[in-house]
Amino acid sequence: MGKGWAKGLTAATDPRVARMAVAHRGVRYERRIPLEAGRWLRQHRTTLPLEWSDSMAYIVGLTATDGCLVTGRRAINFKSGDRDLVATYLALLGRTNRIKSQRTTTGGVAFYTQFHDSALYEWLRFAGLTPRKSLTLGGFDVPDAHLFPLLRGLLDGDGSIINKVYRADTGRRSDYYWEYLVTTFNSASRVHLEWIAERIARATGLASKVQEVRSRIARPDRRPFFTLRYGKRASLILLPSLYPPGSPCLVRKRAIWRAYASRHGIVPR
Repeated sequence: MGKGWAKGLTAATDPRVARMAVAHRGVRYERRIPLEAGRWLRQHRTTLPLEWSDSMAYIVGLTATDGCLVTGRRAINFKSGDRDLVATYLALLGRTNRIKSQRTTTGGVAFYTQFHDSALYEWLRFAGLTPRKSLTLGGFDVPDAHLFPLLRGLLDGDGSIINKVYRADTGRRSDYYWEYLVTTFNSASRVHLEWIAERIARATGLASKVQEVRSRIARPDRRPFFTLRYGKRASLILLPSLYPPGSPCLVRKRAIWRAYASRHGIVPR
């Protein structure tokens, strides 16, 4: 008998099914491995409570930038060029799903994980995420207490911290250097960046405007892309709140800020 031979058959219509039913009737089966110790259960279960917290806010930020709610499958996909960030994403959720890799169109390597979790999927939708979110992403009803972890997720996903030193182009002095520190949030959704600007202004008093990034290559089908930029003075206020000691984050991005802070004697709080 091949696999699936009994599909559609019942004890009333097939004697083989009837004999098997009699053989199993009254038999009590006991699990050899406790339910809570089952590897399959740990892998396919999110242990992070489905409510706003610092960890969940960070998860929302990462999912909004590098993640995806798979349409029709109630699955969640998260992809990054940094394997450690995918591992952090799974660890915060309490999951042990595999991390896979794939080649990118530019010849690099991207790491990703994908899993089904209907409850988490619906909670993320409630929080403000939608399938095909790139152009429709807006704001999130995140409590003020968890705003900065969410912003850290957005920055780790699609933002950047730039710190460079240039020698000034002047003939009067050869030892004059200019250092800048810039924090940017990037998105194809202007509404999303305007929401970030408004929440940061409300929390810190820092003001900035959303700007469209002009491409050097003009194409009629090219979609607009936007950036929200904070200069050195604003970054010195913003970054300590985004990267407090011990917070989960993209390590290489935080290292840029820590290197700057170390050189200038700024003590992380």
